[in-house]
Amino acid sequence: MATALVTGGTSGIGAAFARALSLRGFDLVLVARDESRLESMAEELGRDGATRVETMSADLSVRADIDRVAARLESTDEPIDFLVNNAGFGMHGSLLERDVSVQEKALTVMCLAVLILGGAAGRAMTARHKGTILNVSSVAGTIATGNYSAVKAWTTAYTESLAVELRATNVQVTAVLPGWVRTEFHDRAGIRTKSIPDALWLDADALVEECLRDVARGKVISVPSARFKVLLFFTRHLPRRVVRWVSGRISSSRNKPAEATVKS
Repeated sequence: MATALVTGGTSGIGAAFARALSLRGFDLVLVARDESRLESMAEELGRDGATRVETMSADLSVRADIDRVAARLESTDEPIDFLVNNAGFGMHGSLLERDVSVQEKALTVMCLAVLILGGAAGRAMTARHKGTILNVSSVAGTIATGNYSAVKAWTTAYTESLAVELRATNVQVTAVLPGWVRTEFHDRAGIRTKSIPDALWLDADALVEECLRDVARGKVISVPSARFKVLLFFTRHLPRRVVRWVSGRISSSRNKPAEATVKS
């Protein structure tokens, strides 16, 4: 039985990947910080017929926890066949803030952890001549909306570089670039989304299904939905000054103060 390890596997896109891989017959290793949510997700997947669900409570902003997950990826007793590097969080603070603790945490969780876990999985999978590494990036990495865009631009570039390095092996490496997805992601980050048209929102389960089809086809870059394929075409081919102008408009709409509401 093949085994998949999913970081951030208790909510949003990570949970959708866990469900989809379970339905495809994978055993699962779920990695997240919240033990109670891990237990709930394991119970849900067990009810849906997952053969086995292992949980690991780990904070990927802590190097020791990253190393613990990396060791699990390199285990030869219970090998991991499919890694989903999904853990992450949204942010929209200024790059001029003196306190960079949130930005530092973002770089650790969404860059350093991806680098270390991807390397661990790559070594183990290369030795077995098979496996899949899937990194969750974002179309935000093609525009310029603060450090989140910078982080996700790195994730995409890293994935392509890893795919080049592993091209002579039987290890598939893919980055998925979602657009706006209906999850708790934006609410938890305090990001306003009222200005985003309904037509641009994606369903997490549908996104994951399209991504897994792209993985099966050997694609290195997966951009679910036609609407975001079109958007990605423009962000890659428009003059960068235009992309920066659009990015500024998006950032402004997110940072406007919330409208006053009256509670009865």
